[in-house]
Amino acid sequence: MPAYRAILVRLIILINIVVFYFWVSAGSRRVEFMADNFLVSWTALAEGRYWTLLTSVFSHNMLLHILVNMFVLNSFGSLLEQVLGRVRFVGFYLVAGIVSSLSHCIISNFVLHQPDQAALGASGAIAGLILIFSLVFPKEKILLFGIVPLPAIWGALAFIGLDLWGLSAQMGGGGLPIGHGAHLGGAFTGIVYYVFFLRRRIRRG
Repeated sequence: MPAYRAILVRLIILINIVVFYFWVSAGSRRVEFMADNFLVSWTALAEGRYWTLLTSVFSHNMLLHILVNMFVLNSFGSLLEQVLGRVRFVGFYLVAGIVSSLSHCIISNFVLHQPDQAALGASGAIAGLILIFSLVFPKEKILLFGIVPLPAIWGALAFIGLDLWGLSAQMGGGGLPIGHGAHLGGAFTGIVYYVFFLRRRIRRG
């Protein structure tokens, strides 16, 4: 039996690479275009650039950022594309990405009071995939930070805990420039999808 090919995961990775290329090869005019169309913030939404809720999910402008995100996407997404089916997989990925972007905007504006704080990257959507994986395969081992082996469910809870801690630090004026709100929004989407849709399907199967 031929091995399953995660076509959509490869396509998503390719789109991210193309957008990354546009960022790193952009001159001053194109950088402005990329910032206007591939960064999401509360200000961007207030100015009517609603498409950035989605385009920012495929956007990276730092090499380490895209390498880490695409590695994790390939690790979890390849299996989940097969488990969910291609239509459900891509539907979930896009919804999780949009919800994570919206979560970032809401938290940056109403919690951190920084409406101009822009975000980009696939990590929110990927957080949703990680939560689905951990709920479907709770005892499978994953590596926290690529080092510490943990059962998937405990690893996912650890990620959520770290994002809550990081967001709390940002509320106090500290913390790292990480989109904790986006991660939490994606994780929440994964939990909701599993509880209300996927769990019933698995039980019937």
